[in-house]
Amino acid sequence: MKVVVQVKLMPQAEQVGALSVTLRTVNEAANWVSAVAFERGVPREYELRKHTYGELRSRGLGAQAAQHIIKKTRDAYTTLRANIRAGNLGKPGSKRRTKAESKPIVFRPEAAQPYDDRCLSWQYEARTVSIWTTSGRIKNVRFACSPDALKTLRDHRQGESDLIERDGVFYLLATCDVPEAEQYEPGHFIGVDLGIANIATTSAGHKSAGRGLNRHRKRQLDLRRKLQAKGTKSAKRLLKKRNRREQRHAKNQNHIIAKTIVTEAERTSAGISLEELRGIRQRVRLRKPQRVALHSWAFAQLADFIVYKARRAGVPVVFVDPAYTSQQCCECGHIDKRNRVSQARFTCRNCGVVAHADRNASHNIARKGVAVWTAGRESRVPATP
Repeated sequence: MKVVVQVKLMPQAEQVGALSVTLRTVNEAANWVSAVAFERGVPREYELRKHTYGELRSRGLGAQAAQHIIKKTRDAYTTLRANIRAGNLGKPGSKRRTKAESKPIVFRPEAAQPYDDRCLSWQYEARTVSIWTTSGRIKNVRFACSPDALKTLRDHRQGESDLIERDGVFYLLATCDVPEAEQYEPGHFIGVDLGIANIATTSAGHKSAGRGLNRHRKRQLDLRRKLQAKGTKSAKRLLKKRNRREQRHAKNQNHIIAKTIVTEAERTSAGISLEELRGIRQRVRLRKPQRVALHSWAFAQLADFIVYKARRAGVPVVFVDPAYTSQQCCECGHIDKRNRVSQARFTCRNCGVVAHADRNASHNIARKGVAVWTAGRESRVPATP
């Protein structure tokens, strides 16, 4: 299982300048390679290398750096084509898709640059790295990370690491190949209902978010509106800064929620049943205020965090169809859209059960998870002759 570990670099003053110049130089070169690729119809990597490698070397870039720039550019076009095929950039002729197809891909000056073991070496005990720059190789660049991250790096780091810059701070993103834990046979399943008022509600009784987090989200939305209304350069700069801060906050909360759910499942030898919410923004029709609330939280990120933490712990995870989970009674199975009296209240019109709507839905998701797991297990059993 691939896991990305992020470490923060703490270079000295002269090292900062070398790293900054290196990133800007390689991304400027990547923009030139991108223009060549676009002009030639995005050829294969080998052919693109024939048209660009010599020029990159003449600019003073090392052989490995030049190779990585070409590969990075070609991978960016591969990703673009995949997004176009998947419809992520709209239908043919749409403004967004036309804009993406009509010009070369552009790399930001501080965009990530990949490094392999020839360009980057780690000294784990000293917590330093030696890294290639356009000014030569610099050594003893200190880095900081948690003890768990350091252990993961030491035991499982493989492949390339990416150097990036965010707000003047440099980070290394290292790829680690962590073995998955052996998956156990679950005794039951914990259903997880993802929502707006409560980010995650489980059938085991855990409820994440609520008033505090929603107040934070509303406060951030009001601040964004004020800054957008101003429209000045400083307001736009502050808007970008706040946007990154919100993303970090949401990511941290999703990590906390995912860890809580996986820990509970592992403690009780249970599996986790999640709603298949891919494409929900395209399927659901809501009023504008509801759309804002729906789009303001990274539900897909939360699901991804739960999946990867569960794989590391050996916890089984299944995805189920979320259809009618909020309208069906978890006691008698009666489905009626009038059962959902309000956002928080569920009252069954058949058996009279009264429950919290999210808790009721989580029990339905848990039951569906058992059915999916059983069906999958039976499909793996060979038929008797």
